[in-house]
Amino acid sequence: MEKIKLLVLDVDGTLTNGKLYIDNYLDNLANESKAFHVRDGFAMVNWLKQGGEIAILTGKYSNIVSKRAEELGIKYVIQASKNKTKDLKNLLSELNLNFSNVAYMGDDVNDIGVMLRVACPACPADAVDEVRNLSNIKFISSKNGGDGAVREFLEYIMKNNGMWKKVLDRYMNEE
Repeated sequence: MEKIKLLVLDVDGTLTNGKLYIDNYLDNLANESKAFHVRDGFAMVNWLKQGGEIAILTGKYSNIVSKRAEELGIKYVIQASKNKTKDLKNLLSELNLNFSNVAYMGDDVNDIGVMLRVACPACPADAVDEVRNLSNIKFISSKNGGDGAVREFLEYIMKNNGMWKKVLDRYMNEE
């Protein structure tokens, strides 16, 4: 786990429960809602504080995702991706990293190409069968997408590389 420098996350079905809430259209505009779990955000912020990087890689475009990434301090956001593997290769080149430095969590078949290449692939409990059944899946969360699956995955990574103890120490030693 020490080689993991970049956590890459899908959004719908991973950071959220995968449901899109869209209200009535008015002048061809609709309001869309997504729910993010605060514990996922807590773990991501602490991963960033420990020197890790995070990228969001999603097939859909949403202003909500940009706003959430900004709130958490996530610098790398790739939306409306038609080829996640190609887009991640480009980002890795920019960051001078390779797939052996990447942990990835996704839930659907458009995540498989990336998951077959990264060092630490993972999925939420409710991922589609094709993703869950990948022979090299290293981590299947006990939580569903949007219910803290990312938190559980990040804790797993951070506990295995000694970072989680630093997070705990920080909060236990507050004055």
